[in-house]
Amino acid sequence: MPTDFQMITRLLLTLSLSGLIGLERQVHRRDAGLRTHILVALGSCLIMLTSLYVFDIYKDKVSLDPARIAAGVITGIGFLCAGTIIREPERVRGLTTAASLWVVSGIGLAVGCGFNRVAIYATVLVLVVLYLLRYIEDNLLNKPKLKNKEGKYGI
Repeated sequence: MPTDFQMITRLLLTLSLSGLIGLERQVHRRDAGLRTHILVALGSCLIMLTSLYVFDIYKDKVSLDPARIAAGVITGIGFLCAGTIIREPERVRGLTTAASLWVVSGIGLAVGCGFNRVAIYATVLVLVVLYLLRYIEDNLLNKPKLKNKEGKYGI
């Protein structure tokens, strides 16, 4: 069972990692930005920590599976992510934001379990995908840019 200090450290690491991803979304003016990403990941981390704690308390008394709560998180986040996807006549918006919310919930679960190194690597990979692949799409693939409701270019 993690100590209080370890749990607080995990929550702070989750805040930092999800904050980096949320900041990228915020910079690109997405509805689900910094705060939303941090809250999703912190909630996931807290739920995983709680799951591990409950498992540790009742492991000798009742058959428990800490992964069941994590599965519930992923299902619940799926509903949240579905709400960020908007279908318009000429395109679909919000898919990347939905995917980033889903992955920060996984990062939160990973940190909650103590898989800090994997969570850090996953965060770096997500940032590479969000920044590098955006650059490749916009500059190398000559992806046509559409105007949004505010008359600005970009998706």
